[in-house]
Amino acid sequence: MAFGVTSVGASMLHAIARFKIGFPEEAGAYIGRSKLEVLMGPRIWSEIEGKTVLDFGCGVGAEAVEMAERGAARVIGLDLKEKWLRLAKERAAAAGVSDRCTFHRTWEEPVDIIVSLDSFEHFADPAAILRTMRTLLKPSGRVLVSFGPPWGHPLGGHLYSVFPFSHLVVPEAALVRWRSTFKTDGARTILESGLNKMTVRRFEHLIAESPFEFESLEVVPIRKLRPIANRLTREFTTSVVRCRLAPRATMS
Repeated sequence: MAFGVTSVGASMLHAIARFKIGFPEEAGAYIGRSKLEVLMGPRIWSEIEGKTVLDFGCGVGAEAVEMAERGAARVIGLDLKEKWLRLAKERAAAAGVSDRCTFHRTWEEPVDIIVSLDSFEHFADPAAILRTMRTLLKPSGRVLVSFGPPWGHPLGGHLYSVFPFSHLVVPEAALVRWRSTFKTDGARTILESGLNKMTVRRFEHLIAESPFEFESLEVVPIRKLRPIANRLTREFTTSVVRCRLAPRATMS
């Protein structure tokens, strides 16, 4: 019976996906604009000026290259995918910043600033990532984080959000079965497919249990839902979570 429900759910997603339309607000947010500045605000440029910056989860290197172009003394892009690292290196070379913008799978030298964009909802073990970040940060350093949409957002299921809130109402088995028809990585759960169901509340708890503390935290509402956004509704009305983290003071 469960298999039948899963099959029907996957078939329904196939049919709906043919007509899928994304949220215009999300799709066009960065057209002709700096993603870093949109997510972090204009303060980001003075924050990184003359600093050594680690872009944690750099992807194809667009933001790392931009930081090198706009004042960082040195930028290290960190990612696990060799294909993305290769593309990032090509991007840095084309921009003429290869001397101060490099890309790696591992890194050990402490830096002044760690930047993490659109990654915390994907880390399989975000608590371990926070501990790793602490080892890579100088005592006076800061971590700048922005991620979204969180799990409760209408499209918080990312790929699985075939329609708003589908990731919350369609059984996980059906969602994963549907994904398996065009992804061949063998993922059996949403977590295995690269999405950790990060909520605002869970992120706050992770930081409370981590080597960091919030210097600032901003929960940015979906523009059209701003009138109803509050602490009670924020899991479903938040578009982006962004914060500034400082190393937690050790107790003597």
